[in-house]
Amino acid sequence: MCFTKANNRKKIGGSPELQIDFELARQKVHNKYAPYWAAAMFVFGSLGLATVWWECGAFWKGYLLDMVGPAWNYILFRGLFTNYQKNKWTAFFTPPKTFFLFTVFCFGVETAQYFKLYDATFDPYDYLAYLSLLLPLFILDLKQANAFDEPGKMENKLRKF
Repeated sequence: MCFTKANNRKKIGGSPELQIDFELARQKVHNKYAPYWAAAMFVFGSLGLATVWWECGAFWKGYLLDMVGPAWNYILFRGLFTNYQKNKWTAFFTPPKTFFLFTVFCFGVETAQYFKLYDATFDPYDYLAYLSLLLPLFILDLKQANAFDEPGKMENKLRKF
């Protein structure tokens, strides 16, 4: 943990001597897991490109890119693969907002296929494929992002969203 005596830090247990710098703690957790997110991003990107290069059956061609594409982009947009940054980009792309935007986009693309707005094949299982990796990534990211939040703060964030 990151303990400090600075006046602008959160007090723990009523002791003025023992305080935690939540922002520094959040940064350390983010940086600790960044290489793993980068490895996942590399694997998802490689698998997505491999669907173009190799023929490995119907599941490979039909669903794999629908699974890894949104997951790869989620990691990219959230900036999980790099050092912790606190800026307008990361402030906008919070875990709930990013998950919501990607889900709406993916479902919108599939729904457009259903209504034949462009030449593509509609498959209702694509909805499940989109969420199969995106939802677990969102849950892991949400747990990591809120690891050092005060009790009840995450519920307030979700209500505001």
